[in-house]
Parts: sequence; C-alpha cells; structure tokens
Amino acid sequence: MTTTQDITFTLRALAHLLRYPDAAMRARLPDVHAALRAEGAAGAARRAELDALMDRLLAEGLDAEAAYVDLFDRGRGTALHLFEHVHGDSRDRGPAMVDLVRTYEQAGLLLDPAELPDHLTVLLEYASTQPAREARAFVGEFAHILRSIAAALQRRGSDYAAVLAALLELAGEPAAEGDAGACADDEPLDTSWEEPAAFGGCSTQGQAVPAGPGQPQPVHLVRRTPPAAAR
Repeated sequence: MTTTQDITFTLRALAHLLRYPDAAMRARLPDVHAALRAEGAAGAARRAELDALMDRLLAEGLDAEAAYVDLFDRGRGTALHLFEHVHGDSRDRGPAMVDLVRTYEQAGLLLDPAELPDHLTVLLEYASTQPAREARAFVGEFAHILRSIAAALQRRGSDYAAVLAALLELAGEPAAEGDAGACADDEPLDTSWEEPAAFGGCSTQGQAVPAGPGQPQPVHLVRRTPPAAAR
C-alpha cells in the first residue's frame, strides 16, 4: 500500500464505527461495510474483524449502546477524547482545544456545537478531508495515544480494538497486538509524552488544505458557508 492511496472513506467509516451506536448509527453499518470493501485501504483480515464488530452491534441493539458507555465513558484508558490522555484536567487543555478548532476552521470546516474538537471521531473526519499522505501523517502524530487505547481495549477483550488497529496500520504504525507494556486503564499516560508529539503538526505542516470540490462531507464537521459577495 502506498502513502498516496486514497483513504478518505476508510477514515470516515472508522470514525463512524467509533460513534455512539444508536439506531441511526447502526442503520448505516451496511454502508460502512461497503465503503471499507470498495476502497480497500484496510486489509482483508482487518476488514473481517471490523465486519464482526458491525455484526455484533447490529445483533445487540440497545445492549450495544450500554456497553459503549461502559467502555468509552467510564475510565480514562479507553477515553476517545484524546486531550484527556495528554492534558488530563489541566488548564492546558482549553488552549489546545482552541488551537485544534482553529485548524479545522483553516480547512474551511465548522465543528458541530455538540462535539468537542479532540474527540477521535472528529479528528478522523478532519483527516478524511486531507490528501492521503497528509492524512496518514496526521493520524501518525497521535499514534502513541491510539496504541495505548488499543492496548486497553485488548485487555478488556473488546472488538473495538480492531478499529484502533486499522487506524494505526493506515498511519504505517504497528497495530499493538500483545502490547504487554501498556499502562492500566485508569492510570495516567506516560508523563514523558510531550504535547507537541500528539498534535504538533496539525496546524503548521500543511494539513489545513480544504478538500476538493464535490467531496462528501464528514459527520460532525461541516463546510463553512461563505458570506455573500459584496456588491
């Protein structure tokens, strides 16, 4: 796989799989399956794991919603708000959020008011608007956090780990199977991780290039409507 192979729909499909699995989300899973298969950026074995996850979500229905809350909203180790892993509850998180919103705005995207900018689904939707090489590099900037979340999910025996593994592979990173050195779910991540390593290039390395005209829009980020031309 080359770094220029298109991964737009794969990133959006993976973002969708990490959303709260309500009825509307589950209704779109057949489209997610089709998008992953059509683009082919994820390997066949990984797609089989993702298919198994989708089958479970469809079969469990409301139980899948309760399991999602238990998995992602209770315990820092599996949190999908990535700045939680970098800043915790420190006041540094606010300015980092502002900088990330600015990155989205520079790309011509507006954040849904109901979403926080550091949620993994939002970051992936932003990445999906970028050229493939830049998108892979952007995901690679927070690969160490993805790897930690993946390890926490594996310890819990969660099939969501396949989504994180697929993201790591798209970024050219090892998928973290059998990572025995990961920290416990609710322990702080290694304090030696410096903040720029997580998102240092998101607003400075050419990743704020708007998607080309006619490209499908992400779920939580929408195009800014330009003001009417001055007369």
